[in-house]
Amino acid sequence: MAGTLAGVRIGVLVANEGIEQVELTEPWDAVLGADGIPRLVAPDPGFAQAMNHLDMADRFAVDRTTGDVSADDFDALILPGGVANPDRLRMDADAVALVRDMFLAGKPVAVICHGPWTLVEAGVVKGRTLTSWPSLHTDIANAGGTWVDEEVVVCTSGPNTLITSRKPDDLKAFCHQLVETFSGTTKVA
Repeated sequence: MAGTLAGVRIGVLVANEGIEQVELTEPWDAVLGADGIPRLVAPDPGFAQAMNHLDMADRFAVDRTTGDVSADDFDALILPGGVANPDRLRMDADAVALVRDMFLAGKPVAVICHGPWTLVEAGVVKGRTLTSWPSLHTDIANAGGTWVDEEVVVCTSGPNTLITSRKPDDLKAFCHQLVETFSGTTKVA
């Protein structure tokens, strides 16, 4: 897959704490392995604290803050999960606006595990089919989406392509699909 994402700029949107580490690092590595350009975006500058479920894991340097970016800065967006990560992220107005604007701009978005909470907050789930960690089923349905229990779901019934997966066990399929989908994006000038 080397070269597949050459020049494609991908925002990886996280809160400053509570990210499930493997849901950050595996997509990041998949993007790098395909020569894409990932950028870690969080509400505050400094570092983002990842977790291995409930245990502290590594810290990652934040490249840009949610207040300093727009949909014009990226060709695609990835939202990792972790329970605390999207719960905090959906409270950041700039993060929610970035997600909404990526959808409205027709740019692909890939989301895993609890990440769809931010999509619900952004109001971009209605009429879409997606998967997530099973406990989000009711939130997605209440927001007008259709929840399915599948390893990876690609939904094109909206202004953009939405890729979703349920959990860390789905990361291989999730990463493969996001690289494949993101390779067809129009690059930001």
